[in-house]
Amino acid sequence: MSIETNRTLQILASAAAGHYAVLAQVVYDGTQAHAFVRACEARRAPGILQLFPVTLTHLGAPFLRYCLDVAHGASVPISVHLDHATDAAHLEFALRLAEDGVAFDSIMVDASHAATDAENVALARPWIQRCKRLGIATEVELGRLEGGEAGLREIEGGMLTDPDKAEAFMDATGADILAPSIGNLHGSYKYVSGGPQFRQEILEALHARFGRGPPFLCLHGTDELPDALFRACIANGVTKVNVNSWARDPYCAALGRGLLDKSMPQAIEDGMRAFEDACVRFCDLLGASGKG
Repeated sequence: MSIETNRTLQILASAAAGHYAVLAQVVYDGTQAHAFVRACEARRAPGILQLFPVTLTHLGAPFLRYCLDVAHGASVPISVHLDHATDAAHLEFALRLAEDGVAFDSIMVDASHAATDAENVALARPWIQRCKRLGIATEVELGRLEGGEAGLREIEGGMLTDPDKAEAFMDATGADILAPSIGNLHGSYKYVSGGPQFRQEILEALHARFGRGPPFLCLHGTDELPDALFRACIANGVTKVNVNSWARDPYCAALGRGLLDKSMPQAIEDGMRAFEDACVRFCDLLGASGKG
């Protein structure tokens, strides 16, 4: 595997050229991974299958092999990404697996918890250099998103991305994908006065600097967002859209209902169908349907 033929970067380059975005969906088990691939194939859409470090730690190399097999064996382009790798132990585990031939296509080396941009670079760059040698694409965060997700540290106090610092930051890290902080957060927007307040001018400035990439722009913190806000972000250069609860919660609800009065396989299929339906909607919303 090499950066020149990296699957995630090829998927994002096509999205940038076609002015659409790709669904980067978090999965927690094999049924969700399969449902995600089913959705992408149904809509002929490229996609990115994402794992959190806690899932990789719990299920290990066999699960990563399964995800790589089901993604890379799909009839449309799908890559496998490790999201929010913040701890050295998680990064080391993922890269040891890569050295043994079981490699993510891309990894988010998340040092956004650092006190300064310089510290962020210092923490992230050695890992990014190792990833690059293994042909693994990398994502970083400039600024800081407030909140937290499954198995991740809770971050208090968001910090917006300064577009004027973005080019030097990306050059210093050597990363391929930028996750900007534009007023987005991990978790619910219900307690944000007036709802999500995204600073689209930040995306506009980044898009003006980076064009069609690389670096490519990734949107985090997408819970509860209205469709119009997704479309606005895509118009301003976002090509990777991270999604978690939009598919996870319907899956859990359908599985729970099914387990009350159906056989286990039937209940699991109900959950998978709910997960698939949510992913299909996002493939359409992001403009990726028919692009695979």
